[in-house]
Amino acid sequence: MNGARNEAGNEARAREADLDPAALRELAAMPPPLPPALSGELEAELGKLAPVRTRRPLRQLAILVGVSLVYASGLVLALTTRPDMDELPMGWLVGTGLAWLIGFVIPCYLALVPRPGAVTPRWPVAAISVAITSVSFVLFGLAVHPSGPSSGHLGPGELVHGHTCLERGLAAAIVPVILGAIFLRGSLAVGSRWIAAALGAGGGCLGGLVLHLYCDVTDGLHLGIVHGGVVIVAALVSAAIVPRAAEVR
Repeated sequence: MNGARNEAGNEARAREADLDPAALRELAAMPPPLPPALSGELEAELGKLAPVRTRRPLRQLAILVGVSLVYASGLVLALTTRPDMDELPMGWLVGTGLAWLIGFVIPCYLALVPRPGAVTPRWPVAAISVAITSVSFVLFGLAVHPSGPSSGHLGPGELVHGHTCLERGLAAAIVPVILGAIFLRGSLAVGSRWIAAALGAGGGCLGGLVLHLYCDVTDGLHLGIVHGGVVIVAALVSAAIVPRAAEVR
């Protein structure tokens, strides 16, 4: 074994000794070889390439909010507004409606618009917005639920009959989730499920706004569990579906 190693070392030193220093300097001074010319087919394909359009997050957010609000307004008109609206405190009606609207816009903003200088959405803040909206609207509905003479009531045993509101709230959430998935196509990487959940939570808040203007049931359990639950269910469904739908295939 040692003899073979010595023989290999002797051969390497012999090769180094045969190299002429002047030839090495001449070789080092030579210009690098020119690359081969491109084929006609490759040049034609390169000529067809168009510049990639960068994403415009604020414009996309404006489109998502505008289209979603138009869609939600159509749903409210189709379902008709709640009959007890004139009997309820105006402060609660307006304040709760604004809360649902803010809950719709902020998670969608965090899901679509990255921080300055970044490219990908800010998933940690989006995750916080999902947690806040999911919990706050459930607790708010359970705690604050004024009623009027013509308001509807469901007993605790009839909570299951609120599935109609859940379905209609999720129907309102569909448009912002679909638009968000289209706008984020190819942009999701780390934290993609939290970004998708933020879209779903925002859409769920839009559904809550529709229910706030349509549903006349004022029981705390119905407002908290069903109306507030729309946010949670929409966030979970969006987190499960949107990341796969937004992949570039």
